[in-house]
Amino acid sequence: MPPKPVPAKAGQTSSKISSRKQVPQKQQPVSTADRLKRLFTSLCAQVDGGHFANAIRTCNKILRLDPSDRDALRTKLFLLLQTEQYDAALALIAEINDQCSFERAYALYRVQHEEDATQVLKEIKNNGQEAEQRGAMHLEAQLSYRQGLYQSSLDIYQELLETADPLQSSDEHADILTNLSACQSHQDFITTGFMQCMSRLPNSIASTLESAPPPVLFQSASILASVEEPSKKPEAGEITKKVRTKRVPKGVIPGVSPLPDPERWLKKSERTTYTHGKKRRGAGGGATQGATVGAESVPVSTTHGGRASGKGKGGKKK
Repeated sequence: MPPKPVPAKAGQTSSKISSRKQVPQKQQPVSTADRLKRLFTSLCAQVDGGHFANAIRTCNKILRLDPSDRDALRTKLFLLLQTEQYDAALALIAEINDQCSFERAYALYRVQHEEDATQVLKEIKNNGQEAEQRGAMHLEAQLSYRQGLYQSSLDIYQELLETADPLQSSDEHADILTNLSACQSHQDFITTGFMQCMSRLPNSIASTLESAPPPVLFQSASILASVEEPSKKPEAGEITKKVRTKRVPKGVIPGVSPLPDPERWLKKSERTTYTHGKKRRGAGGGATQGATVGAESVPVSTTHGGRASGKGKGGKKK
């Protein structure tokens, strides 16, 4: 009889279907708007966390997707100023072609282009808004202080102090007071302090100081030295190595303590200061034990058995 057909179980059909390879579905590409939204979310978190270097990279990603995004451009400019990349900030301001006069003046001030910064500040005073004008006044006071115009800086800080609210802008009020005291101290020294110090000196020293030429600025001298140093190459004999203190043994002073023995790594028998030990008293110069100096050699006769003639082996010496 033919075998009876085995009925298929309910779970076998589902397992066969599930064992088949499922074709992966292609993911749809993310739209540009969604990518920008994600990047701006990351940018806000990076700026709030103080990760400015990563925030600049995120701004660059946003600008690759939308080069004309004003928010990304302004944020990148702010980040460049925060990270003290003033040359890159000036290049970005030239590309933006937007009203960034105060940022441009501040960047010029930080790269020590005082004349250009002063010209931009004049433009802000004539055409700028009220908020920009107050920031321009702070920058103008700092610029005057750097140039040695302490009275001008003092007047600007006095005007800012009168219009500042100590309750609403406590940080600004504290900064104004600090800068005002610094300007006042410099101005007092120029007007009265210098003359008082000169009057206390003897006449010979005072006349010498008054007739002496003005001193050379230290900054210019350092710049010239740094420019001239690379052009001069030291000769082979002029190169001197500094002693590394970490390799000097404890208790040894370089130049004071005596130098170590140069033959300390050799065997004692190979050193020049090695001397042979004294010979033992009565040694016979290589003779055997019991031999006497000057004794004649006596032939020894042997018997057939190989024993020496004379007293036997067990004989005692008298």
